Amino acid sequence: MNILVTGANGQLGNEMRLKAKKTSNKYYFTDVVEQEGVETIILDITNIDDVRAIVKERGIDVIVNCAAYTNVDKAESDEALCNKLNAEAPSLLAQVMKEAKGLLVHISTDYVFGGDPYNTPCKEDQKGTPTGVYGKTKLVGEQNIIASGVNYVIIRTAWLYSEFGKNFVKTMLNLTATKPSLNVVFDQCGTPTYAADLADAISRILLDYKIETAEEGASTSARKYSKKGIYNFSNEGVCSWYDFTVKIAEIAGHKDCDIRPCHSDEFPSPVKRPAYSVLDKTKIKETFDVSIPHWTVSLKKCMRKLKGTL
Repeated sequence: MNILVTGANGQLGNEMRLKAKKTSNKYYFTDVVEQEGVETIILDITNIDDVRAIVKERGIDVIVNCAAYTNVDKAESDEALCNKLNAEAPSLLAQVMKEAKGLLVHISTDYVFGGDPYNTPCKEDQKGTPTGVYGKTKLVGEQNIIASGVNYVIIRTAWLYSEFGKNFVKTMLNLTATKPSLNVVFDQCGTPTYAADLADAISRILLDYKIETAEEGASTSARKYSKKGIYNFSNEGVCSWYDFTVKIAEIAGHKDCDIRPCHSDEFPSPVKRPAYSVLDKTKIKETFDVSIPHWTVSLKKCMRKLKGTL
């Protein structure tokens, strides 16, 4: 298969680069800027003509859309651009892949929830109640994809981190190593997601799609993918940002920082974040036979890799 990855220079995109080396599929990695050391095709996913051209030229079977506007706070004052990237662009990608009779794999977020108080893990059919521009635009992006009629897999994830780029794990590694004390919120609960584990799950979905379309044959490639739909993915387990930070410091051996739990309102923000956005992963595990590690296991794995780069 020919697979195009958007947002390829982000955390998940870089993990997809690593997975691509272990497969016979042909990958094309795109972004709006180049990244030193890797090949990147410059592509503006808000320009449907550019997207349509590369899909036709490279014979793309699947787009994995890792691109998004993810600055949650800044989104409140930059709604137009956030909407363009998170709501309009997925609609364009869906339109092009429907024309190409292919599959769109789109990455969404736990921020589609948060407006209602939850105390059990969120399922895929639960009503979205986003509280800010970021979550609202991501939810509209999902809705636009579904309405397009394209074959799609939407994956909602949360608290993403990796060895690549800027993320919570890297920030807390630095702060717990350099600060005598640190206040971290304990009233927001969810589950960290190691981007490498999410990339593994995407690879499993791509393999399933490849097998199904091969069985159908080229003449029936316009059929609906039998497993199209919305899926949740994060690592297993539950924690607060405070718990997450304590574990990061523990694994790193940063014993001199006094990490203290605090309330969210001690850190004023233009947007209300979900207080509980744990995702129920039953559907993706049963549908694609995906095995998901506990968040502490994956955190240790990531931090072992980071040890040689920090």
